[in-house]
Amino acid sequence: MVPADEGGGLMRLDLLTEPVEGLDEALAAVDAFDQVLVGGLLRPQPAQAEGLARLADAVAGSPLAARAAEAAEKAAAGAASEDHFLSLAAARTALLGSVHDALAARADEATGRPREETPAEAAAGQQAPNLLAAARSWLGDLARAGWQGIDHDVVAGSAQVVSALLPDPELRRLATLLDGFAAELAASCPGASLERIPVRRWADLWARGMLLTLSGAAAPATGTVTGRLLPLGVDLQEHATAAQAQVHAVLEPADGGPPRLVRASVSAPKPDTVLGAGVWQLLRPHMALLAALGEGRSMDLTDMPVTAEGDLIWSDEHARPGGSADPFATARVALPTATTPPTAPLDRHPVRLAHPVFLEGYTAEQDADDETVTFTLTGHRLAVDTDRVPVAGPLTPKAVAASTACIGLLRWDAGRFTVQPLAVETTVRRKTVAVHAGAWAGGTTDKAGAKLEKAATDAVAVLRERAGRLLRK
Repeated sequence: MVPADEGGGLMRLDLLTEPVEGLDEALAAVDAFDQVLVGGLLRPQPAQAEGLARLADAVAGSPLAARAAEAAEKAAAGAASEDHFLSLAAARTALLGSVHDALAARADEATGRPREETPAEAAAGQQAPNLLAAARSWLGDLARAGWQGIDHDVVAGSAQVVSALLPDPELRRLATLLDGFAAELAASCPGASLERIPVRRWADLWARGMLLTLSGAAAPATGTVTGRLLPLGVDLQEHATAAQAQVHAVLEPADGGPPRLVRASVSAPKPDTVLGAGVWQLLRPHMALLAALGEGRSMDLTDMPVTAEGDLIWSDEHARPGGSADPFATARVALPTATTPPTAPLDRHPVRLAHPVFLEGYTAEQDADDETVTFTLTGHRLAVDTDRVPVAGPLTPKAVAASTACIGLLRWDAGRFTVQPLAVETTVRRKTVAVHAGAWAGGTTDKAGAKLEKAATDAVAVLRERAGRLLRK
């Protein structure tokens, strides 16, 4: 990542281009099962029985072998129960988990950073069994209907379940997933008329929902941390009705322990009229860290709740602004020695891989036709995922293509490793300038950002005024 004489270690890009043994076979078994869900399991066909058998065979050497084999046999005969569907979801999740672990191990080897040991599982709490069973029943109905067989009646079956789950904080994660999943399915009804089906995505949501119906499945082990938080960058994710900012950072514990990678997230509902930099107005009031990020400052944490997976359960009461902190200095000095937290069992999925990395000394190239960017370092090429760069900041693909150093997230998509830029260093008028995707998180005096903020302020003001009228009526 940085020269060894500066205290860092060289990143092995060659390891990111070598094939991972067994990966293609595991993904092929997952794809075969996902095709089973397209047609549904009410009246299974021979091709679906073959897909079920491939999934069971793929986990034959695991503790899930007997349950997966029984579930595949029952499902192929059209006699599967919700428990059998749960076993199939577990087998599929385990396969993708093995893919995640192999890719994460390759990323650890490439960066040379140590990974923390997986902690003991937290004791499962007793949750509402009837509500969980109702959720599992609806997901079972989806599996029987298949994506081609969904209609508004099938999808509407989730409404009462979601309404009953939402009041319980421990069940809200499942409720939110089911609510969003049902909304996607409803917008696609009837399934028989769909020209294109998001096969992998819907299977992911179905399997995750199934496993979340197990009591205590979503209960994370938590503790507290005290120390200095040094932000690296922010990953902004937007949906038509919601937005989330996830800050990646290095924590220097006050007790002198080794630095560790942590994340802090904040989410908020979003009207579809709030676009671009206006999203920060929705997120900013809920997390003081965003203001510190925009100002280039650290945060001093005291007894901040944190999960074993390195996710800070953010509370402004446990944080106060610290001194100035340059993310690129953090990336050069602290990042190479920071330990990587383990991954929660349900989060072991290739799409969840987001490994903070620092690159410099590369050659950036931008394709003249499709404007894709590629970094070349020590003779090896790494694709740059500029599509993930948010429009709510000054970082652009053009700035990435002109950069000489980059803080990013190593991801895996479409069969290859890519890097998502969070910030880059580039040269402007013979001076090195840092450009951050989250530069406008705490507010901005930048002309373009200020203009977008004002437009969003006006839109939010109109929405609040209209909401006030409705409430008064």
